[in-house]
Amino acid sequence: MAFSDLLEQVGSTGRFQVLHVTLLSMPILMMASHNLLQNFVAAVPPHHCAPHANISMSSMSAGDMLRATVPLGTNGKPERCRRYTHPQWQLLSSNNSESLWEEGVEEIEMQSCEDGWYYNVTEMSSTIITEWDLVCDQRALKQMSQTTYMGGVLVGAVIFGGLSDRFGRRVLLLISNLMMAVGGTCAAFSTSLTMFCIFRICCGMALSGVVLNSFSLIVEWIPTRVRTVVGTGTGYCYTTGQLILAAVAYCIRDWRWLTLAVSLPFYVSFLYSWWFLESARWLVLTKRSDQAVKNLKTVARINGRRAEADKINLEMLQESMKKEIDCSKGSYSALDLLRTSSMRTITVCLSAVWFSTSFAYYGLSMDLQKFGVSIYLIQIIFGAVDIPAKILVTISMSMLGRRPSQCGALVLAGVMILINLLVPYDLQVLRTSLAVIGKGCLAASFNCCYLYSGELYPTVIRQNGMGCVSMMARIGAMVAPMVLLLGEDFPWLPGFIYGGAPILSGIFAFFLPETLAQPLPDTIQDVDDSLSEMVTLQQLKQYWNTQTQMIIAIQKRNFKLI
Repeated sequence: MAFSDLLEQVGSTGRFQVLHVTLLSMPILMMASHNLLQNFVAAVPPHHCAPHANISMSSMSAGDMLRATVPLGTNGKPERCRRYTHPQWQLLSSNNSESLWEEGVEEIEMQSCEDGWYYNVTEMSSTIITEWDLVCDQRALKQMSQTTYMGGVLVGAVIFGGLSDRFGRRVLLLISNLMMAVGGTCAAFSTSLTMFCIFRICCGMALSGVVLNSFSLIVEWIPTRVRTVVGTGTGYCYTTGQLILAAVAYCIRDWRWLTLAVSLPFYVSFLYSWWFLESARWLVLTKRSDQAVKNLKTVARINGRRAEADKINLEMLQESMKKEIDCSKGSYSALDLLRTSSMRTITVCLSAVWFSTSFAYYGLSMDLQKFGVSIYLIQIIFGAVDIPAKILVTISMSMLGRRPSQCGALVLAGVMILINLLVPYDLQVLRTSLAVIGKGCLAASFNCCYLYSGELYPTVIRQNGMGCVSMMARIGAMVAPMVLLLGEDFPWLPGFIYGGAPILSGIFAFFLPETLAQPLPDTIQDVDDSLSEMVTLQQLKQYWNTQTQMIIAIQKRNFKLI
């Protein structure tokens, strides 16, 4: 009897699994709110230099003051970062002020916004941009705030990935939920950009802990046959979270209250997380079989199988995982991800897949203002496209397999982004449509690689493996905002990089083994055994050459007979 058979005995899809997966999926609803929070709390409103402080505005309108103090840009709108050193009152008395401005503007002395900026707050009443004037010379700090958050996610992936393999999934999940709640609350009441970034780093670290441990607890308590459906279901929680974010941000236009609103639900998640049962697989592999037996008995009783619960004992459990226990006597670390050729292939290819998926995903998702429509509307569209995308990739993963689904999603996403470079900027509807398709493909790729990675890595180092590839994803997410800065000198370059990366990683994904309908590996030896049964590329080439030579020989013989 294998552990999967033991899980079937206690009920693999009963009330426990339904409640377990549902509660673990609830925090995922709010994960998108933190990942994409930057689109709203750091939205850049229309702005221009504030009038000179020594000028009284009581005797003139705001429009006249603007014309006299701020020059027009090439787009016909007030410049954002310059004003006249001295007010140009003659522009108000001229019947043709625009002609006068065109003739003499180059000779008029300019200065930076010495008295601050005026912001149009009709869209958002307050953002971190208006709070700390992150415009003009300070505009790069906007991207830095998102990069530091993703840096926290990166650090969390490294830390929580290893700690959960050592101390358990449940304990680390509790810590992560509390850390997310407290970090988000403190970020909402930050008094400086530095303080805001520090607490956002804490939120990023906590998010990694929530993702990794929730995913492991879900996968290790469900049978193989429902992993695809459950994995897709949890992915839809993230999709729904994007729609929730748009609705909450539309109702709450102040960045402090918005940050607080998306952080408070994690206090609730922290409270009910005490109910979760630790993974029986992990307990057995860390020599805590007695507790594993108790957990399995509890699962059986919740699922209404009391008779089966009475049959479970320590000997039965140890017999079902005898091979796994023998192979897990040694300690494991991140180095084991590269120890064998099979693990090296999986780790390198998955790292490329996760990096490029996250890199292109956040490159598209974190710059909603460039589409020229309401950021609330585009957020809903970007979130809604995940629904058909994940349905299609679920069908594809179940029928065609994980590998072709992963390759196809990445390549198609890259192609859509590259085609978008050729579309004129004036065709906003077409550009937005191509971007939405590309984003949907990247969401499908995320949905696939979460499930695919969990199935490829064995139980003994699954958290290390998920932490490693998640780390690569966060590096991609960290780099993505910085690439946007390249667009100031070369407008086409960010799109070219965002489109090329998924296509390249789609090639890497081709070398991963297929896991459709395969049992979940528990040890590194299981992975080596499964890959040894696969036909390698070299073997396929040799087979093709042999078949070609046989065909040529037959054709020559037939030719001689003729």
